[in-house]
Amino acid sequence: MNKQSVSSYSRLISPEEQQLYDHLLERVEVESSSELIERIRLLFIEGSGYPDRHIAQALEKILNTKQVDEDFNFILNRCCYILINRWHTLLSNRKEAINELLKLFDQVAEKTLSSYTYSRRLRRLNELTQKFVKSEQFLALKRFAEVLCQSSGRHSRPLSTQPLRTLIPRYPYLYTHCLLSDYSSYEHQQMIRNIQAQKQRKFELDLSQYSAHQWRRAEVARVSREAAKKIKSPIDNPTLLSNRELFGALKQFVGKVEGADTYRDMAQRFITHSSFTPSFRDFKDDFYEYLNPKSFGSSYSKCQFSDKLYKQLELIIPQSDDEPFSEFLLLRTCSQMLNFLIVESPQKPNHFVFIDLIANVGPTFTVGLLLKIILVCRKVKPYLEKRLSILFNHYESTTQEGVQWLIKVLENLNIALTTNFGRVDLSFIR
Repeated sequence: MNKQSVSSYSRLISPEEQQLYDHLLERVEVESSSELIERIRLLFIEGSGYPDRHIAQALEKILNTKQVDEDFNFILNRCCYILINRWHTLLSNRKEAINELLKLFDQVAEKTLSSYTYSRRLRRLNELTQKFVKSEQFLALKRFAEVLCQSSGRHSRPLSTQPLRTLIPRYPYLYTHCLLSDYSSYEHQQMIRNIQAQKQRKFELDLSQYSAHQWRRAEVARVSREAAKKIKSPIDNPTLLSNRELFGALKQFVGKVEGADTYRDMAQRFITHSSFTPSFRDFKDDFYEYLNPKSFGSSYSKCQFSDKLYKQLELIIPQSDDEPFSEFLLLRTCSQMLNFLIVESPQKPNHFVFIDLIANVGPTFTVGLLLKIILVCRKVKPYLEKRLSILFNHYESTTQEGVQWLIKVLENLNIALTTNFGRVDLSFIR
């Protein structure tokens, strides 16, 4: 299910399920994190010894329902979020508490039960809990924990042995797709949006401050290198790019890329021109020229990629070629181009074109091509973010060292989206 539409979809909650939620909402107000974690352990891991008999009986009824296979992941997920959402607002040691809660389920993944020792009910509970640990809900929960538990303060370079998942706090534009799962509550969606806005604003301010400082230092260095060395930056580089990579990206996404035109200028001119385009076929020809891979200046883009790009455009809704160009056709063209350039879906995660493009023209020029698309059709910006979230989730358990190409793209896209869709003004870099 599309996570964008999660708030418009609801499932029926049984009285026993609601009883479970109300119980935890009550206990989270008065008990310590260790007491609450022990409750989760007794109720869902051990399946016995729970101090409140009526709650244990409510879970028993849930386990005996026909739809428990479909519902259990959502029930256990909601129980975890009730605790985590409360800890996030009240608990000073929320990082330790959240990590301890998640460790409970890491242990479940390795747990096996003997049919001679445990009852059928306990084996069933263990089976359902293990299924939860392998679910998309639990993966989203772990990513959410990374965001909440990230240390404040200095920006640090990634440790190559850590999984890619630990970098999710750096990319607010992935939050909607990576942190929300099916049936996320309205309250949790709002919480994600608030955190997303805070993280995005923080990055905008840090990028603006760091860039202005480095630019001023470069100006001083033209007169005196010694004087420039004495100027210390108040903050660290807010990206995982080197200074050279960072300012190369800023010049690309903010500055003039073709003659006197920025990406925004080119997009606006193309939008104006397209309003007079007579047919969809004419639009696709013009769109190919607008994307203009020849501007990358490599034999790869002039030959191999150009041919692929043109053939892909020809394949987009060919039955409408003679129809008048419309906003609907623009939306379909841009979304299908993002499928082609990045990845189609979680079920079809092939991304050979994307990797090939990055290998030949680099992450900055690759992101520039994606930026061109979303600047002429801003409605596909969430669609672009969704494509990148598919790749992030696909590689989230891979070490950062193994996906440096993807990290470079994510960092460049962070800069491209911030400078073209955010509130930061870095026009002085032009």
